Amino acid sequence: MTGALSIRPMQSSDWPEIEEIYRAGIATGNATFEAEPPSWEHFNSGKLDVGRLVAVDDAGTVLGWVAASAVSSREVYRGVVEHSVYIAPAAANRGIGRQLVEAFIAATERAGIWTIQSSIFPENTASLALHDRAGFRRIGTRERIALMTYGPWTGQWRDTVLIERRSAGSPF
Repeated sequence: MTGALSIRPMQSSDWPEIEEIYRAGIATGNATFEAEPPSWEHFNSGKLDVGRLVAVDDAGTVLGWVAASAVSSREVYRGVVEHSVYIAPAAANRGIGRQLVEAFIAATERAGIWTIQSSIFPENTASLALHDRAGFRRIGTRERIALMTYGPWTGQWRDTVLIERRSAGSPF
């Protein structure tokens, strides 16, 4: 990894590196309930175009990504998304997550998104701290919401912390 960092739109050609970063997050047991990364086709079809970003170094290596899904197909929820952000383990603690989340927030606000939400495992303290600094608020904890089927937490019920951020222009 080299020094300069840029944020740009995600491309299908980024998928091998995105998948590797996603797989590393899955291996921790504290990033997602998913046991395996999806195929590119499944990932691509489930994510919105707005805010689908990668952080790359000056050599073009993907160091992290952020993307969002609609929370509902109902028109009344058109401005509400659920997002995910992942950073390559070797790129942790370099401010990449902050830059990705800031760029994501700016992109979603330009697109008229008024609420960004996510569920984070309480053990993922780095993600919780990142989102706290980015202006997300903790709505509550969903206790024992799902039973882990893989990794270091196999067979254990897990909690998630619900977070949200309202757009600066939101009337709420």
